[in-house]
Amino acid sequence: MSLKQLKNYAEGKWMTASKGGDVLFNAITGESIYTASSEGLDFGAMMHYARKVGGPKLRKLTFQERGRMLKSLAMYLMEKKEYFYTISALTGATRIDSWVDIEGGIGNLFTYASLRRQFPNERYYVDGDAAKLSKNGTFIGHHIMVPREGVAIHINAFNFPVWGMLEKIAVNLLAGVPAIVKPATLTSYLTEVVFEEIIKSNILPEGSLQLICGSARGILDTVETQDVVTFTGSAETGKKLKSHQRILSESVSFNMEADSLNCCVLGNDVQTNMPEFDIFIKEVVREMTTKAGQKCTAIRRIIVPADRVEDVQIALGKRLKGTVIGDPSKEGVRMGPLAGIVQRNEVREKVLHLAKSQEIVIGNLEQFEVVGADKEKGAFLPPIVFFNDAPFQKTDCHNIEAFGPVSTIIPYNTVEEAIELAKLGKGSLVCSIITKDDDLAREFVLGAASMHGRILVLNNDCAKESTGHGSPMPLLVHGGPGRAGGGEEMGGKRGVMHYLQRTAIQGSPTTLSKVTNVYQQGGKQTETDVHPFKKYFEDLFVGETLITAKHTVTETDITNFANVSGDNFYAHMDATSLEGTIFERRVAHGYFILSKAAGLFVDAKKGPVLLNYGIDECRFTKPVYPGATIGVKLTVKEKVDQEKRSEEDIAKGIVRWLVDVYDETGETVAIATILTMVKKRNQE
Repeated sequence: MSLKQLKNYAEGKWMTASKGGDVLFNAITGESIYTASSEGLDFGAMMHYARKVGGPKLRKLTFQERGRMLKSLAMYLMEKKEYFYTISALTGATRIDSWVDIEGGIGNLFTYASLRRQFPNERYYVDGDAAKLSKNGTFIGHHIMVPREGVAIHINAFNFPVWGMLEKIAVNLLAGVPAIVKPATLTSYLTEVVFEEIIKSNILPEGSLQLICGSARGILDTVETQDVVTFTGSAETGKKLKSHQRILSESVSFNMEADSLNCCVLGNDVQTNMPEFDIFIKEVVREMTTKAGQKCTAIRRIIVPADRVEDVQIALGKRLKGTVIGDPSKEGVRMGPLAGIVQRNEVREKVLHLAKSQEIVIGNLEQFEVVGADKEKGAFLPPIVFFNDAPFQKTDCHNIEAFGPVSTIIPYNTVEEAIELAKLGKGSLVCSIITKDDDLAREFVLGAASMHGRILVLNNDCAKESTGHGSPMPLLVHGGPGRAGGGEEMGGKRGVMHYLQRTAIQGSPTTLSKVTNVYQQGGKQTETDVHPFKKYFEDLFVGETLITAKHTVTETDITNFANVSGDNFYAHMDATSLEGTIFERRVAHGYFILSKAAGLFVDAKKGPVLLNYGIDECRFTKPVYPGATIGVKLTVKEKVDQEKRSEEDIAKGIVRWLVDVYDETGETVAIATILTMVKKRNQE
């Protein structure tokens, strides 16, 4: 009986190799189920197709359009999730394991879809603040970020065939860059079924994504300067790829996430009768058994106070003894097999190596029970816990990772020792500390942060809502220094920046206002006959300015504002207390100046402006004394489109206004950016 051949998706069509390839197995039964081959694929042509077909189409879309595209894709895939679960079971995953992989991956799409609100409705992003480069402000600088005109190559690991793909493509697609996905061949059959649904949805522009299920050896031979390569897997393989001649000669961006020897620390303040002790035990057991310990974030080192080693060992033993191993489809099973026999054998070898320098105190490689399956035919392995009695001398546990349900208890005497032990892993993706003592948490975090990509501080206050030690979050960076690869993924907007080219631009404020479509202070302002608050969103333009009437500030203004606001700060109300201050006499409240500015620029009648949305970047730059006369220049700084959330929703956008309050000398006394929600014309 011939096995089903997995398909590749290249240059806009599905392709199936005619022969050969790697044989893939059911992790539970050991049966052959698929073959995977990249025979017939032209990697150079695929790269060219992504650059010339997918890239231009994605770059024509704005951040808002790309974000809505991700949302549609996430909703589509959620409807197919039960089908994905049936295929995921072949990898040995339990329902919970599959949930992390499948719905966790789709959740990344939703998160990055929502992130569109932090970007403009443009094809580019204006980064940071303008820099004044000349005395009179006629020459300024800024930074603009545009999508790279290359392709993202994602080389993923076997342990998360769905999450690994979706968490990466969510970022590059929002940035406007196409991708070629290369899942680990071992579990690529699950990636293939999800990818096939992505193509069926017709949501993404053609050329946005391509798939290689078989070997991709040689794909780096054609990378170019604008490309981005991301790798998840072993540090050894990652280093080989990172040193590829083409990567070096073309200065290709290479982001690596390698397996790491992550640790979990029990604070020396935590006693066995405290809820934090139970939290610690549960966290360690969960990270050892979820995905059968096949997680790049799994806990490999359990660092505990020396006088609590026995308590921890007993508690872990009881919890792990209750972990039923077997076919995840059978009732009561809590941990399935590893992803394949090869992985099981590799982990066994690492366990035997570690056993030369430390003692196994929980578990046995040979003596364990499996429910509903043959433990020899399937890739089963029990949880194994070591104890290392001299962790500063016996260092294998800090250097050798068994990528399965394997961990080592390590004793420490002082917080300084715990920090040093944590850092002996030479760089990790994540470290956690369970403690009720916030001072201890501060000392540990500041001491250990340099060698960790993420640190989770866990106690009873946050445990119920915590996402846990091993869960990277889309809005936080995922990566780590040293052994962990030195790269970063996700991180909210930070992740998107990896796929954008930052370019410094210089010129006059007027010119850069035109280039960026964001008003730059000092640029040309255009007055119109119609008050801007009477205009619909579509009719406003960047640089449009209202110059208001003026108001002379009086002592009565100051007193009345103090009475209304309750702000009786001495500088406003007590002229006898000003000696030794920067003030010459009673000074107007900054918030009065801003409030009075609003009174000067607001048009009182009902119109397209729906509400005031907020204030950003407010500064009071010069004292305003009674007798000073103030006026306002209100300028459209930026327009941010908003989509309707429902048919009943009002069509609208957000307008950012520069509020420049100046005195009779023409000098700015206060400046702020206010936001208003403005109705669109087609709403009427």
